[in-house]
Amino acid sequence: MQTEHSFVSQYLAEVKTIVDAFDPESIERMVTLLAAVRERGGRLFILGVGGSAANASHAVNDFRKLAGVEAYAPTDNVSELTARTNDEGWATVFQAWLSCSRLCAADAILVLSVGGGNLEKNVSPNLVAALDYARSRSAAILGIVGRDGGYTAQVADACLVIPTVNAARITPHAEAFQAIIWHLLVSHPSIKRVETKWESVR
Repeated sequence: MQTEHSFVSQYLAEVKTIVDAFDPESIERMVTLLAAVRERGGRLFILGVGGSAANASHAVNDFRKLAGVEAYAPTDNVSELTARTNDEGWATVFQAWLSCSRLCAADAILVLSVGGGNLEKNVSPNLVAALDYARSRSAAILGIVGRDGGYTAQVADACLVIPTVNAARITPHAEAFQAIIWHLLVSHPSIKRVETKWESVR
């Protein structure tokens, strides 16, 4: 039987294993794409559901405030989100939002998701529809996802798949590392523009 102490040790060991398994080149491709979006005056739309929606909201703040990237998360407007869900259906909420925002080739979407979307399993069909729409508009596609990466990993221009080191903890690791990676991105010298508050306090 696993003790509480051994659980903590195992969880932290899993975190270390995930970090060691990361592909730095995937992250560098994200940096290059994001810097290019800002340079051409494009916008970044960050898509996530559940815990990833909360991460999307936080990430929007960091990209806007620290990196000077015009960024938005559709899930930040609960009125529009629930109206579209109620009237038009869950599967099209992001696609319709992006359409209203006139997504174009200058823009990018960043998918934060545990599974990346999978139509066959009817998991996050709204992400799949949004990805297809982004492709039709020639927008750049980035992803930070778990499991096998799902549809996001199949179509993204740059995607980091959080390795599965324990099938019992796919979700907590994926959502936790979304935060680590977007903080890495906004801290990268090619993207960061503004000093974070506590680092500037002497």
